[in-house]
Amino acid sequence: MTSNAKGALFALLSFGAFATHDVVVKALGATYSPFQIIFFSTLLSFPLVTFMLMRDRTPGTLIPVHPWWTALRTGAAVINGMCAFYAFTVLPLAQTYAILFATPLVITLLSVPILGEKVGWRRSLAVCVGLAGVMVVLRPGSHPLSSGHFAAMGCAIFGATSAIIVRKIGQDERPAVLLLYPMAANFVVVGGLMVAVYKPMPLPDLGGAALISMLGFVAGLCLIAAYKAGEAAIVAPMQYSQIIWATAYGWFLFDEVVDRFTVIGAAIIIASGVYIVVRESTRGGSSQTPVLRTRSRGYGSSFRISPFLRRTNAGN
Repeated sequence: MTSNAKGALFALLSFGAFATHDVVVKALGATYSPFQIIFFSTLLSFPLVTFMLMRDRTPGTLIPVHPWWTALRTGAAVINGMCAFYAFTVLPLAQTYAILFATPLVITLLSVPILGEKVGWRRSLAVCVGLAGVMVVLRPGSHPLSSGHFAAMGCAIFGATSAIIVRKIGQDERPAVLLLYPMAANFVVVGGLMVAVYKPMPLPDLGGAALISMLGFVAGLCLIAAYKAGEAAIVAPMQYSQIIWATAYGWFLFDEVVDRFTVIGAAIIIASGVYIVVRESTRGGSSQTPVLRTRSRGYGSSFRISPFLRRTNAGN
């Protein structure tokens, strides 16, 4: 098996685990507030992250080198998590993923003011086409947009903001700083918000929160292995395999049927996203790679992979 094939396989395993992670979020969301799910999944992630950080030999303290950017990223990650968990709770899985697939498009847009990147007309056109695909999924005017739709759009925007800030400050900040600050903020902020909506969790449901943490951790390790083995242009598009998992899970577990407009819109978004990834990969090792260098998955509530991807790719 070639290295790219291994990378693609690890990526498919990773995003399959992430999709299962989101299914558990949706299942628990039928009973509990997203705040409570985020709080307990964050709490139960700390032991896993601690073991991971034991291997971090980067010298320094946990004081950020860029405190204001770190604070902005932390806030974006917290809001991103709340939006994502809520969207998965109230929207069909496939529709949620279709909207979240716009995240690389937003990253490309944000790379101009934040990173000073130059986005040519081809990528600009791809972004416009992708955003048009989002409009196909949402179909504004044909039916009222729900809070879940706005939450999914917020997740894409704040997730892109968090990712692009990692790209900006990631070479200076320790992975421990990038990893722990959003988790600590979730523990405090979401813990406070949870007080008003808390419901006692029996052991099986608490096990579900632990499963969310474990799936995020295992999926993150698989994604690290994927980027170690394969080229970014091969691995990155594998994230779109989640739409297959979402369709299958939604049909078997939640009686969800994917409508025609979601399929068409998702196809447009995926095509534009793949084009941007391929386009950037052909530009070589220049700095003009905001999507390929900001790949990450996670909602600030459990194991976040982007800081460790930065380290593993630095040695490639």
